[in-house]
Amino acid sequence: MRNALIWTTVFLVVAAPLVAAAMSPLLQWRQPVYILAGFAGVIALALLLFQPLLAGGYLPGLPSLRGRSLHRWVGAGLVIVVIVHVAGLWITSPPDVIDVLLFRSPTPFSLWGVAAMWAVFAAALVAALRKRLRIRPKVWRRVHTALALVIVACSVVHALLIEGTMEPVSKTILCVLVLLATLKAVKDLKIWTLRRRRQA
Repeated sequence: MRNALIWTTVFLVVAAPLVAAAMSPLLQWRQPVYILAGFAGVIALALLLFQPLLAGGYLPGLPSLRGRSLHRWVGAGLVIVVIVHVAGLWITSPPDVIDVLLFRSPTPFSLWGVAAMWAVFAAALVAALRKRLRIRPKVWRRVHTALALVIVACSVVHALLIEGTMEPVSKTILCVLVLLATLKAVKDLKIWTLRRRRQA
């Protein structure tokens, strides 16, 4: 019963913003490519909730090894939807995307979004080259966690600043839960415990 309740809650938290965005009247006059780009952004935010839940082993019915494997697959999916999000916006308005990528956009939410995007790509690149670069596990975990914190913080600010198709209440709830889940996973996994002991 408890496991079913947890999964149902996660499903509702993720599904509510998607359903609300699909019902938004702002979609009526938008191009299909723009709508696809927008929903890719919503999906990316939803995937961010699953990452700490999988890494921390908080989802019932998933052994730790299986959870870590899904964490990697969800991370790959996150990269894909971010690319779709940016590519769709590029197709609809290349000059605006160029301004954002060069950090000269007048809209603050865009700057937070591009910072999150580069952090996502950096995390994926480090993960892909981890064995080839022979990165020590402790160093890897700290770098990966630091990038994850940047991704989550910038993505949440990016989403909250946008006044668009996402319904504000469900969006805010999702953002808060993404933050809380990430902070709890970082705390429970004790990424920086060894450093603190050495300093003590």
